[in-house]
Amino acid sequence: MASNTQGIQQLLAAEKKAADKVGEARKRKARRLKQAKDEATEEIEKYRSERERTFKDFEAKHVGSREGVSNKIDADTRLRIDEMNRALATHKEPVIQDVLSFLYAIKAEVHKNYRS
Repeated sequence: MASNTQGIQQLLAAEKKAADKVGEARKRKARRLKQAKDEATEEIEKYRSERERTFKDFEAKHVGSREGVSNKIDADTRLRIDEMNRALATHKEPVIQDVLSFLYAIKAEVHKNYRS
């Protein structure tokens, strides 16, 4: 019986040792996963900042700043308004004269469908 009890004790000790090893392995795995996740997050942030910097460089090189674009649009708008005002000043009198000439050139005649 003593050897039977001793065998059970050895099995229990081996089981406890195996459970401890499995627990340690799980802890190591959890630490490795957390470390991998942290490294991936860091790499993603580094890549994102690099791409953002590249985009801003491209934008500054090809488009200019947003204020520059806004100023260009404002300048183009003012230029077109000035052109329209000059065209209005140039063509205003002849158009008014044409409209008035049509209004004053009234011919009094009987309509063709009128029966007397």
